[in-house]
Amino acid sequence: MNIHEYQAKELLAKFGVPVPAGHAAVSVDEAVKAAEALPGPLWVVKAQIHAGGRGKGKFKELGPDAKGGVRLARSIDEVRAHAEEMLGRTLVTIQTGEHGKQVQRLYVTDGVDIAKEFYLALLVDRASGRIAVVASTEGGMDIETVAHDAPEKITTITIDPATGLMPHHGREVAAALGLSGDLAKQCANVLAKLYDAFLGTDASQIEINPLAITEATGDSGAKLMVLDAKVGFDSNAMFRHKDLAELRDLTEEDPMEIEASKYDLAYIKLDGDIGCMVNGAGLAMATMDIIKLNGAFPANFLDVGGGASKEKVTAAFKIILSDPAVKGILVNIFGGIMKCDIIADGIVAAAREVNIGVPLVVRLEGTNVEAGKAILANSCLPIVAANDLGDAARKIVAEVNQAA
Repeated sequence: MNIHEYQAKELLAKFGVPVPAGHAAVSVDEAVKAAEALPGPLWVVKAQIHAGGRGKGKFKELGPDAKGGVRLARSIDEVRAHAEEMLGRTLVTIQTGEHGKQVQRLYVTDGVDIAKEFYLALLVDRASGRIAVVASTEGGMDIETVAHDAPEKITTITIDPATGLMPHHGREVAAALGLSGDLAKQCANVLAKLYDAFLGTDASQIEINPLAITEATGDSGAKLMVLDAKVGFDSNAMFRHKDLAELRDLTEEDPMEIEASKYDLAYIKLDGDIGCMVNGAGLAMATMDIIKLNGAFPANFLDVGGGASKEKVTAAFKIILSDPAVKGILVNIFGGIMKCDIIADGIVAAAREVNIGVPLVVRLEGTNVEAGKAILANSCLPIVAANDLGDAARKIVAEVNQAA
């Protein structure tokens, strides 16, 4: 589960992470009031969507010379003008795809004078099973670009869960960022607060880009401050965090993915025309790969899980068919926990209830597979049986091409 930047900053601030003051707004008037509540004389008006690259993004409805989704304002009138241009319009970034996302919220924050920008992230390192800290001096850039062009500028440190974050981790990150003296101490403190937030919220990722050094002003020395934050959580842990679950913004999610979550189905919409219903993430990935190997493209990733009940299968069919791009469906089920005959009964019952109007190819394997195949064959439904995964992929591609 992901949340907006303003929600992420409010959450991190509760753990003591230094962030600029700011307020969310859903209307132009609220954006103006938010700016008036801040000292100024510089404000930042930021579009709030679940995608990166907002500053470099473009609004579909505005001309090519229009500014992106992160803008500076030096007066209240400028804040109003930016809000009027951004709210309700479609922002296209490198992460949204060509369709973009409609901006329904803004975040108005205090502007700061930036002396230097860094990248800092905490995430789960699957290889080591530990929390990893990723730091780079190249703040403000896409970390993927840095990794490709200058991997030597990225430092990764894994933290042993038996000891947790130790002082030497803070010193190591500060050294990687070239910080010394008071700024090195601030860096260690920020890292410690982020680590507390990561554990305390069951986060899957906390990405700070940029972590900035602000210019010294008057009696105040240079400060480290989090200027942008992206936080994602482990969805399996949300039962422990009812307050965080309430931060979910359904308007930022695909309606079909929302419907799938109600039935505990893992669904992701893709750009192809062959719908996939599979049990097991690895098998689902292999199914999508073999569809592409046969010259077609999958319309979705859909994992019904080990307990593929009739209710789940019916819901899965409905979700797949709600995508107008789907021209055929491939069901690829391995009967382990749930036996093949029970799965076949569910497929037949669901197919009758949903009234599937596109070619349907089913491949079953596992416990009671022959009984399952017999149920499909005796159903009097236009279900095409497949012997193996390769056979299934060839048949669904042929069926879709013939129907076209």
